[in-house]
Amino acid sequence: MDVFVYGTLTNPERVADLVDSYAFVGPARLRGLHLVEGRYPTLAPGGEAAGRLLRTEAVDRIDDYEGVDDGLYVRVSVPRTDGGEAAVYVGDPDRLDADADWPGEGPFAARVRAFLARRDVVVEPVVDR
Repeated sequence: MDVFVYGTLTNPERVADLVDSYAFVGPARLRGLHLVEGRYPTLAPGGEAAGRLLRTEAVDRIDDYEGVDDGLYVRVSVPRTDGGEAAVYVGDPDRLDADADWPGEGPFAARVRAFLARRDVVVEPVVDR
């Protein structure tokens, strides 16, 4: 599975501590969400964020690292401009002390998924020319 990474998981040493097998498949841009700093980096509606595409089958290990079961981050699928999808982790700004606002009502994960269903958010692999 391809994962768009934009924070600590852009560091190969950090990824190697988490998973046994992985590859960075190139730089990428996330259009429709932008980077917000907090206790840990997260994303917020609008703009774009630079990152990398990480390929691994060990997303369960990344889920553990990102605190998905505890609701710290939510993993969502975002379409890629070249076909297919990439996983993206979005952190709860309230729990990360980040200045971000996700519109809507209800739990954080539901607001993120509702936003993505209504907006054009895509992962665009960056091709060096």
